Amino acid sequence: MSTDDPLPDRPAPDNPSGKLVLLRHGETEWSRQGRHTGLTDIPLTAHGEDLARGAGRLVTGYDFSLVLTSPLQRARRTAELAGLDARIDPLLVEWDYGGYEGRTTREIRAELGYNWSAFTHGVVRGQTPGETVEEVAARASRVLTRVLPAMGEGDVALVAHGHFLRILTAVYLRLAPRFGAQITLDAGSVSVLSFYREQPAILSWNYGPELPLVPSES
Repeated sequence: MSTDDPLPDRPAPDNPSGKLVLLRHGETEWSRQGRHTGLTDIPLTAHGEDLARGAGRLVTGYDFSLVLTSPLQRARRTAELAGLDARIDPLLVEWDYGGYEGRTTREIRAELGYNWSAFTHGVVRGQTPGETVEEVAARASRVLTRVLPAMGEGDVALVAHGHFLRILTAVYLRLAPRFGAQITLDAGSVSVLSFYREQPAILSWNYGPELPLVPSES
């Protein structure tokens, strides 16, 4: 049993009234290029900082009882520029891509000779050990055990990463973690989860300054 990440003192409420607001960090140079960016700690681009400020404008009407951010600088800076007073939660880091860190899907597919995806085929060990989809989902589950009780007191914001937030959303919706492959998330976007008639639901997804024309590559 982990003593660094204890479970809460009370279970999740049945039908919390608060919203769960997800902010994906703004653009980085690697996200712009479609490179898998897991634990590599790189900054936002100037455009990414603009996206972070825009995300902040989108969430001004929420009454946050809890704001958590990944410790990686692209998330922390996004929270800062969005005007959110966030506490760091190490569980919010991005998927550890292991040996596929910094590489694009196109490059990996060319090497393997088939249509690889992280959700379907997983990653390999590299300078870091890598994670399975289920291991990422387990981290997301522990985040939600902390988040759901707080949603009984107000809204909650999570500032984190594309793949992690997609998997967390699948766990929130009580679906298999690999459902995250079917919902894309753009840099600097805001999404809102809630409860509708006692069921976890998506209230708004991938909201940003403009409608996306193509799925996000990272």
